[in-house]
Amino acid sequence: MKMLACTGILSLASVSYAQKAQNPIIFADVPDMSIIRVGDTYYMSSTTMHMNPGVPLMKSKDLVNWEMIGYGHDSLADMDELNLDNGKSTYGRGTWASSIRHHNGTYYVSTFAQTTGKTYVYVTKDIENGPWEVKAFEPMMHDHTLFFEGDKIYMIWGGGKLNMVELKADFSGIKPETQRVLIENATLPSTPAGTKGGLPAEGSQLFKVNGKYYLFNISWPPGGMRTVIVHKADKLEGPYEGRVVLQDKGVAQGGLIDMPNGDWYAYLFQDYGAVGRIPFMVPVTWEDGWPVLGIDGKVPMDLDLPASTGLIPGIVDSDDFSRKKGEPALPLVWQWNHNPADHLWSVSERKGYLRLKTDRIDEDFLQARNTLTQRTIGPTCTGSTALDVSHMKDGDFAGLSLLQKNYGLVGVSMIGSKKSIVMINATTGIPEEVANIPVTQKVVHLKAECDFTNKKDVANFFYSLDGKKWEPIGTELKMAYTIPHFMGYRFGLFNYATKAAGGYVDFDYFEIKE
Repeated sequence: MKMLACTGILSLASVSYAQKAQNPIIFADVPDMSIIRVGDTYYMSSTTMHMNPGVPLMKSKDLVNWEMIGYGHDSLADMDELNLDNGKSTYGRGTWASSIRHHNGTYYVSTFAQTTGKTYVYVTKDIENGPWEVKAFEPMMHDHTLFFEGDKIYMIWGGGKLNMVELKADFSGIKPETQRVLIENATLPSTPAGTKGGLPAEGSQLFKVNGKYYLFNISWPPGGMRTVIVHKADKLEGPYEGRVVLQDKGVAQGGLIDMPNGDWYAYLFQDYGAVGRIPFMVPVTWEDGWPVLGIDGKVPMDLDLPASTGLIPGIVDSDDFSRKKGEPALPLVWQWNHNPADHLWSVSERKGYLRLKTDRIDEDFLQARNTLTQRTIGPTCTGSTALDVSHMKDGDFAGLSLLQKNYGLVGVSMIGSKKSIVMINATTGIPEEVANIPVTQKVVHLKAECDFTNKKDVANFFYSLDGKKWEPIGTELKMAYTIPHFMGYRFGLFNYATKAAGGYVDFDYFEIKE
């Protein structure tokens, strides 16, 4: 098991506490966070489902400025759903909510996958450099929390009814005889018994503070908003007393983190339309042994934390595809849509370029392999690229995408011996070609602009023949966060064949701007 290496460490020494951080702390799709502190450093795991590598890992010195340091796995498995083979996919599935823990000098990151039906635990002594060991076993434990108590290891999981089980010491599986119901109906503090609809309590994260046990969950009462529930107990096995601790702005799901100075925060996220699920930090105080979240029950937008220095280069970044000796082929900001076919991409065959090759026929963009992606970021952002299309074949289509179920594409299409700049708009869920401009030159520049301000969720596409003068193309894409994909929109570089395999394109750069 190898961990992708970290590049580009951020220096936060110059950050001034005179400037305050603002919520959201990350205006990008970083959901299902789990955070630990080791000394003065915070580590976070998150969810990227069908993206590969998966289970992104980040670090921070201040809870605000985060940078990618690696991933839990390179690939879950070699199977049609994960490879986009034979018409199958795993959009919206793959790996979901993870749990990160540090115990006796070892780091543990656990997750689960509907696609394989397994629970995974990744283990290392060095979270930034690895190596990592993977343990996989059945059953798949939904939204679990990993918890160490003395020399025993537990997982708590479920929805509504929450279960607890002890794991074997070597993480090879569960001890079935130890499984028990921990809380029969964890949703009750927010939703009366017998109420129909809504989302039952899930997203378990367990913490031990001053000898007490605190289990965090999210629920979504019918007609209400995402709600934070905490259950408290004197003993791990209970009994547990529950209460609603936050119901504001739909900010929910996460847990507790303490700072070296004694301050406490809750890390949570908010559904924010097409950009995805975005992280918030909420101050926590303690009253009568209970965590009190927010200021007078509200999520503050200003925080007594250092200001953000921006999401570039820690979360997203531009790339000229030039690599020095010893550097990884792809920086950590990049993820492939599903498992890549590694023999069909290269940053070394033509230095300073990303080459994407085809070796099969695909009928649809969402089934095409080797789309290389990065998150979009809010409130507004642009992504641009240039590609050399001189080695395309009849039926090839390559360019820049905004990836979600209702996607948008701008690229070069080759039909026969003629090429055109084409814009595809799938706002309705059905892709429609809305612009087609003939082109004869071999290098074309493409750009997408996204506006997530106040959930406006629109994008527009542009092209340029010289990289300087940009022309709009096509129609406005109305972006929508759809459950089938369960992910915020992503910029993507793509190339696929619809008639004949063997063509390729070379991307010169990718530039992202706030």
